[in-house]
This record gives sequence, structure tokens and C-alpha cells, in this order.
Amino acid sequence: MRKNFGVKTWLYPMPVLIVGTYDENGVPNAMNAAWGGIYDTGLVMVCLADDHKTTENIQKNKAFTISFATASTVASCDYVGIVSANDVPDKFAKAGFHAVKSEHVNAPIIEELPMTVECELFKFNEDGICIGKIVNVSADESILDENGKVNAKKLDPIIYESATHAYWSFGEKVGNAFSDGKKIEGDA
Repeated sequence: MRKNFGVKTWLYPMPVLIVGTYDENGVPNAMNAAWGGIYDTGLVMVCLADDHKTTENIQKNKAFTISFATASTVASCDYVGIVSANDVPDKFAKAGFHAVKSEHVNAPIIEELPMTVECELFKFNEDGICIGKIVNVSADESILDENGKVNAKKLDPIIYESATHAYWSFGEKVGNAFSDGKKIEGDA
């Protein structure tokens, strides 16, 4: 039996993305954007309202970063989502974040967040969808496995669960993409 909930903006899992920008004076800003993800090959997207300082910064600099919130940074990452840089200009510092300028785009890499997607603005859709062209992905060596690849468990990203407004940590590996389904065909 199923229970119907009607129209809800629920999609599981929803990554917790921290969008980093610089303002016109080079001051770093960060914003929690739970609605975002891959737009197309080499492109990412985040939903941003017109009144966000982040939106203004992206339009001026044509660049931004997206970092993944982690279990160890929940409070800081939540803080940058509930406080506006329009009201609290030093919210980046208050969150305990430290910026390093990206080598690839005019946007900050947040030292405390170990994986960052560095983007050039591709376009803003009329409905508030900000699309970025990925120019680099950087990861702290602390989250790499023995083969030099990102280890999701070491990254320890969190997801947002919109039905209860909760953050959840990453679970255990349960399968292999593009492989486990072959067992049904008898190919594996």
C-alpha cells in the first residue's frame, strides 16, 4: 500500500551544494543551494533567486564555485543558507570559512570543503536556473583513494531531505553502476 502526498518538491537524494563567489570588492561569499546538480555533460546548475547576493556576484564576475557540504561542516554550511550576505556582509568569515582564489575562475575555493567544482557562467535562464560550465574539479588529497580518485566515503558529503528538513550523511556502497544490472541478463 502507498500513501499519497500530493505535489511536493521531494527528490532523493538532494546534494547540499555551497556556491562560492566574490563580490565587486573581492570579498568571498558562500550560499547553501540545495536545489542543483548536473545540467548536461560539462555543465552544472543551481536554482538562484534574483535577490541573492550570490546571483549578483555571479552576474558580475561570470564565475562561481560549487563545493559539497560535508558531515563535519553541517553548521557552517547551514549558516550560509539561512543568512544573507545582503544583511551580513561577513557571513563567509562568520561561518568559519577561509577562501583560496581558484586558479581557473574568479571565485573562491573554500578550504574547509574538500571538493570543489570550478565554473564559468554559461547562462542564467529566465526562471532562475544558473548554468555553469565546469572548467575544473579540485579535491583535497585527504579524500582521495590509493588510486588518486575521489573516495565518496572520505568526502563524507551530506544530503538534504526536504520532507523533514534534515541533513543526512553518506551511506554505504550498495552496488556498482553499469554493472550490477547485467546480472539480470546473465552477463555478469
